[in-house]
Amino acid sequence: MAQAGKGRLNYRCPSCFMRDLDIDMFYDKEKKEYYCIRCQYVGTEEDVLEKNEMVRFRYKDMYKRFTRFDFE
Repeated sequence: MAQAGKGRLNYRCPSCFMRDLDIDMFYDKEKKEYYCIRCQYVGTEEDVLEKNEMVRFRYKDMYKRFTRFDFE
């Protein structure tokens, strides 16, 4: 997605990302926090990065090819 002056970096909303929605967050310079206009999530940069790392476990094997299905 293109970044239209929302903030310093293009962060995904962790709450929406858990529901497979790719929503960019906006940055409030006065409060120094990121917010989502879809689900009303609000958090600092550290909070957003921490929660996005927790969500990425879903996609850790996305590019791995499984050829055997006998996981015994």
